[in-house]
Amino acid sequence: MTEPAGSPRRRRADAQRNVDALIEAAKTVFDTTGVDAPAKEITDLAGLGVGTLYRHFPLRSDLVKAVVESGIDALAAAGAQLSTTHEPAEALSQWLRRYTELLGTKRGLVPALHSGDPAYEALSGYFMDKVGPVLKALLTAAAADGTVRADVSARDLLYAVANLCMPVPGEGPEYNHRMVALLIDGLRTPHQGAWSGSPR
Repeated sequence: MTEPAGSPRRRRADAQRNVDALIEAAKTVFDTTGVDAPAKEITDLAGLGVGTLYRHFPLRSDLVKAVVESGIDALAAAGAQLSTTHEPAEALSQWLRRYTELLGTKRGLVPALHSGDPAYEALSGYFMDKVGPVLKALLTAAAADGTVRADVSARDLLYAVANLCMPVPGEGPEYNHRMVALLIDGLRTPHQGAWSGSPR
């Protein structure tokens, strides 16, 4: 049976499409303009009205949080994808590069998350719950085949990369990638050759 155009299920589907469009637009705008970009810049890119933005995300922090959670979800999903298409060490290396991109490409995101806004308090736990097990699995697989050292934990790596991605005056995301490439190279066991440090 065909549902009426105004049925609750149809409205929910339309609302979810709007939410998804706003999050994707915000990702792009945050990358270029920063997290304080005008709301209209986001809604114009999404093809929606400003009223729709504020209906779903009443506060700017609500939108920032949704963008961060979306990035975390994508990063978590990438672990299994990379593991099926690459050798363990390369899967780990590429995953760490994606983590670097998540941390380093959105202008103003790190200061916003450390602003003390209560809206962001749960993000740390959300991040560790989603991403910690994924990185642990990648590390375990790479250590099992002898390509990376076994004395580094997922928690160690998550915090190390985050520290390397803190903003540096006069430097952009490319600097973060170079520093993380050095960290990745240090993970290899002594008999392994250096890995490529360029983002993929």
